[in-house]
Amino acid sequence: MPETPSITSSEIGALWMTYQQKTMVLRMLEYFIEKADDQKAKEIMKELYEEIDPYTEKIVHIFKIEGVPVPVGFTSNDVNVEVPKLYDNGFDIMMIRMIKEISMAMHTLHITVSYRDDIVMMMKELTMITQKYYHRCTTYLLEKGLMPRSPYVSIDKEVEFVKDQNYLSGLNPFSEKRPLTTVELANIYHAIESNVVGMKMILGFAQCAEKKEVSKFFNKGGELAKSIVKEMGDVMLQNNIHVPNTAGGNITDSKLAPFSDKIMMYCVSLFCGFSMGGNSVGTAFSLRNDLPAKLSIFMKDIFEYAHEGAKIMIKNGWMEEPPQTLKHK
Repeated sequence: MPETPSITSSEIGALWMTYQQKTMVLRMLEYFIEKADDQKAKEIMKELYEEIDPYTEKIVHIFKIEGVPVPVGFTSNDVNVEVPKLYDNGFDIMMIRMIKEISMAMHTLHITVSYRDDIVMMMKELTMITQKYYHRCTTYLLEKGLMPRSPYVSIDKEVEFVKDQNYLSGLNPFSEKRPLTTVELANIYHAIESNVVGMKMILGFAQCAEKKEVSKFFNKGGELAKSIVKEMGDVMLQNNIHVPNTAGGNITDSKLAPFSDKIMMYCVSLFCGFSMGGNSVGTAFSLRNDLPAKLSIFMKDIFEYAHEGAKIMIKNGWMEEPPQTLKHK
């Protein structure tokens, strides 16, 4: 057996996806660092940049040794740091926090499909970096008053077990629904929080996109995110639970794009995948049957929206293909 085994198919896929995502993050960080007017926010982003940048080179090194084509990813052509600020009031850290949340899920998944020690170790290191900066971003936003916490609620003081199948009911509009559990509330609030950030991000993209069809696509996504926030907020209000307002993050009046249409489309695609995954978790852990019904509709709408985006990316030559297996005759 060789000292370092050859790279497997799943490891190639994991590294390829990591390279795409990391080059996107680096380009966005370059812009946000240049435009940051808060010193603490700038320090967080600069230190994150310095920690993840070497990993793109490590992936390139592995691919070259293994004879795998090095992906294009996202380059200096996909960012323009000279244009005015597109977002303000802490949105840069809100955006990076969301991306780090996606990264945590991706790196954990990639550990499960990796076998070589060096690749497993890379994913572990990236997981630790991601967790550290997710926490730093969260702490920053809370300290600055730019992000509310999830609602505080009163709970029963005794442990109870479900005694009746009515516990699962919720679809009948004429019957009384049981109160939300804290597990269900956590998933609902997370959907609201992530879609608020996503809505601001995508409407900013719509404002500066170069191509009209891309701008129209982004505006449609903003409306979709808005509808999810409204419907999930209504569920909370029906349970007499106040929906906290997000104080931070706003779109400026700039119409000059800091990012290429290509990188913005990829970013939205990434957020769609994350949203479908989050809704899947919410569906699995929500036992009041009106909630999975709502979340399933959201997943269908998000899937169709993401599919529309994929067609636009293919049409414009922006969708890079992952390495494919050869067809043997």
